[in-house]
Amino acid sequence: MASTDPRTLGEYPETPFHDLDHYLAIPKVSGLALSPDGKRLVTTVATLNDKGTEYRTALWELDPAGKNKARRITRSAKGEAGAVFAADGNLYFTSARPDPENPDAEPVNALWVLPADGGEARVALSRAGGVSGLVAARDADALFVTASVLAGSTDEDNDEDRRKARQDNKVAAILHSGYPVRYWDADLGPAQPRLFAVEPGAEPEPGKPATVDAAPPVRLRNLTPDAGNGLREADTVASPDGKTLFSSFTRPLANADSRTVLVAIDVASGTRRVLLDTEGMSYFPGPVSPDGRTLVVLSETDTTPEQAPRVALHLLDVSGAGSEADADGGGSAGLVPLAPGWDRWARPAAWLPDGSALLVTADEDGASPVFRIDVTGEDGQDAEPVRLTRDSTAYTDVAVAPDGSSAFALRSSYEFPAEAVRIDLAGGDVTRLPAPAERPAYRGVLERVEATSPGGNRVPGYLALPEGASAGNPAPLLLWIHGGPLGSWNAWTWRWNPWLLVARGYAVLLPDPALSTGYGQEHIQRGWGEWGKAPFQDLMAITDAVVRRPDIDETRTAAMGGSFGGYMANWVAGHTDRFKAIVTHASLWALDQFGPTTDSAQYWLKEMTAEMAAENSPHLHVENIRTPMLVIHGDKDYRVPIGEGLRLWYELLSKSALAADENGETDHRFLYFPDENHWILQPQHAKVWYGVVEHFLARHLLDKDLPVPDELGL
Repeated sequence: MASTDPRTLGEYPETPFHDLDHYLAIPKVSGLALSPDGKRLVTTVATLNDKGTEYRTALWELDPAGKNKARRITRSAKGEAGAVFAADGNLYFTSARPDPENPDAEPVNALWVLPADGGEARVALSRAGGVSGLVAARDADALFVTASVLAGSTDEDNDEDRRKARQDNKVAAILHSGYPVRYWDADLGPAQPRLFAVEPGAEPEPGKPATVDAAPPVRLRNLTPDAGNGLREADTVASPDGKTLFSSFTRPLANADSRTVLVAIDVASGTRRVLLDTEGMSYFPGPVSPDGRTLVVLSETDTTPEQAPRVALHLLDVSGAGSEADADGGGSAGLVPLAPGWDRWARPAAWLPDGSALLVTADEDGASPVFRIDVTGEDGQDAEPVRLTRDSTAYTDVAVAPDGSSAFALRSSYEFPAEAVRIDLAGGDVTRLPAPAERPAYRGVLERVEATSPGGNRVPGYLALPEGASAGNPAPLLLWIHGGPLGSWNAWTWRWNPWLLVARGYAVLLPDPALSTGYGQEHIQRGWGEWGKAPFQDLMAITDAVVRRPDIDETRTAAMGGSFGGYMANWVAGHTDRFKAIVTHASLWALDQFGPTTDSAQYWLKEMTAEMAAENSPHLHVENIRTPMLVIHGDKDYRVPIGEGLRLWYELLSKSALAADENGETDHRFLYFPDENHWILQPQHAKVWYGVVEHFLARHLLDKDLPVPDELGL
C-alpha cells in the first residue's frame, strides 16, 4: 500500500478527515501512461515523507487486466514523475535523484529509463538545466523532451558554463525585453524552453569498453533554437511516426499582447511552419490520428468585455505538414469543425486505434464524463458526441488500449480521490483497477441540489451533509465558491476538501453559478463582465434554497472562496450581512490595481473595460463590510499579487464598518504565507491553513474558542 502508516501518527481517528495529520498522509494519485502493447499501466503516487514536511513521488505499475495488485517500481528520496512509454516499451521518466554511476555530480532533474526487459532504472541523459516534459512517438523509436536553455547559449557546453557562472557569482537578476515576466509562482527567464530530440550519442572511445549494464549513450538535438519565449506553457504532440511535432506557440503582438498559434516542426530539419494563425483566436494541438494524417485542434476565442471565450474542436489535415520547407501558413485554412453543434468545452483525449472516433472529456452538469465522437465521412461536421461514462465523476488522463476495446483513465468525484479505471468502450461499463491505496472513508452524505435564480435560470450544486444532520439537529452551513471562474465543482480536491469541515459538523454547499462550465455557453455568458450581478444572485439563490431545509441552521452560515471565489467572497461581504463569517483566499480586491499587476495582464485587460472593472470592484464597498473576514494570501502569488491581500487587509482595518478599534483590535484576521503562492502546497502549511480556518469558523458560528495551530507561535 502506498500510504504513510497512520499508526505512526497516533491513534486511529474515526476517518482521515477527523485528523489533519491523517488527511495529509492520504496518498495522491496522478498521471497515467499505457505501454504500446497495452500490458503495462503506470501512475504516479505522492506520499508524505517521514517528517511530514513534503510529498515525495514514486511510479507504480497497475495491472490493466485488474487481476494483480499494484506494485511500486521506483524508489528514491527525490521522487519520480512524468512517466512516458516509448515505442520499444522502455519507460522514461524524470527525477532529480543522484546517478549511482556518477555519485559526485550535482543532482538535476534528469531523464531516466526503466528498460522494458527489466532491470534497474538508469540515467539516460543529464544536463545542467535539467529536463521537464517528455513526448514519445507511438510507432517509432522517437523521444522528445522539453528543456530550458539560457537565451544566449550557443550549445549545451556553453549553456552549462553560463549557468555555473550565474550560480557561482550568486546572480539572480533577469533582464527582460518582452511580456510576461512572471507566471503563477515562477519568475520567467533568463532560461527559455526548447524542444529537443533525444538521439543516439557517441559510442565509447576505443579501448574503453562500456559496462554490461550501462545505458546506451544519447544526446540532445535542439529542434527550436530560435523559439525565444514561444514555447512557454506549450502543448506538444508527436506524429505516430515521430517525424513531426505539433505544438502551440506564443506569438508576441503589439502593446504587450500575444496569441497562441499552431506550428509543425519537422524533426529531421528542425524547420518550423505555422499551420494556424488567426487574429482573435488561439490554437492548441490534440492527438494525431493513427494514420498520421489528421490532427485534432482545440480553438479558443479571445475574450472581449462583451463576449466570453468560445472553445471548439476541429480536425486538420496535416499529411505532409512537416515536409514543407519554410513558408508560414496563416488564417484557418483547412480547419474543419468537429461536432460544431455541441455546446460544451471538450478536451480531446485519444483516438481509437482504427481512427474511426475520438474520445474526449468535458464538464457536464457536475461531472466530467468521457464522450465518443465518431468521425464520419471526411469532415466530421455531422459527428455527434455520445456519453460513454454515466456516473457523476470526473475523468482525466484517458488512454486507449491497442485493440480499441477499452480505455484507461483516472476517475475522481467528491466521494473519492483519483483512481485508475478501465472503461469498456462497447458498453460503457467502468471497472476500478487494484489501486496503490484504498479510498479514504468519510462520514456524511453527498446530495445534488439546485435552485432557480431571480432571472429564472437553474443554479445547480452539491451539498455535503454531516451524519446526524436533521430538523432536531440542523447543521451550520458553509457556502464554498469555486475559483476560475471558468470551472465547475465536479472532481475531488485536496486544497478545498469539504469532508474535513463535514467531519467538524458543518454542511458544505458547492454551487456552480453563472460563469461555471458544464452547463452550456449561455450559463457562462450571462455572468460575463458582470461578476457582481448574475454570479452573486445565483449564489444567494441557492443559499436561500438550502437554508430552507430543516437540516440546515440558517442562523449559522459562512461564505468561503479562493481566487475568483475569493473575489466573490469579498463581493458578498460588501453586499450582504447574512453570513456570520467570511474566508477569502488569494482574492481579487481592487480590480483597477489587479488588472495591470497580475502575471497575465494582457488577458485580463481584454475581459473588462475600466468602467466594468470599477462597477464590479469589491474595494469600493468596503464601508459596508460588517462581517468578520479571514484574509489569506501567499507572497509568491503572481496570478493574484500580494498587493491585493495587503490592500484588502489595510482597508478592512481602516475603512470597513468593522474596522480596528482605538486599541487596534479587530475581529478580522490575516493569515500570511511568505513562501507560498496561489495555492498552499507545503503539507504543514496546509495543516495551518485548515487549522486557522476551523478556529475562525468555530469562533463565529459555533461560539467556540478552538486553539490555533501551535506552529504559529501564538
